[in-house]
Amino acid sequence: MTNVSLPADKDNWLELTSEPLVTERALDWVGDPSCGAVACFVGIVRDNAAGHTRVTSIDYEAYETQVLPRFQVIATEARETWPDLKRIVLWHRIGHIELGEASVVVAVSTPHRAESFEACRYLIDAVKAAAPIWKLETWEGGSDWALAARPVQAPPEAAR
Repeated sequence: MTNVSLPADKDNWLELTSEPLVTERALDWVGDPSCGAVACFVGIVRDNAAGHTRVTSIDYEAYETQVLPRFQVIATEARETWPDLKRIVLWHRIGHIELGEASVVVAVSTPHRAESFEACRYLIDAVKAAAPIWKLETWEGGSDWALAARPVQAPPEAAR
């Protein structure tokens, strides 16, 4: 079992794990009495991928020592752009993940909905672009690394 998280931080929960992701835990943790909005994105293994149908699973690999530092940079950039962000969850799963299971969870809380939606979208886009995590897709009759893979980039600047 892999489970890596940064030292306790009252407003960021950043984690890379081989354990199943429980979205309800993220939603419970991210809520705060000062915030009227919570936005969440959950990435789930689907039954198709670029050029393939009948996908059955995905195996995620990561440059584990680099993922959480990237998550921290991404969270910091989001907080600079949306100063009212209260709590952030950035979780990604590694290892073998079956069809219908969650591979990534991003959740945020803010006083108002517009900032929650914007920050959540920024965070998932930044994780996809900047975290050194790769996926091997398996379908009936074969497997291959995701065709949509691209080189890892620095975290994108948030829309201002």
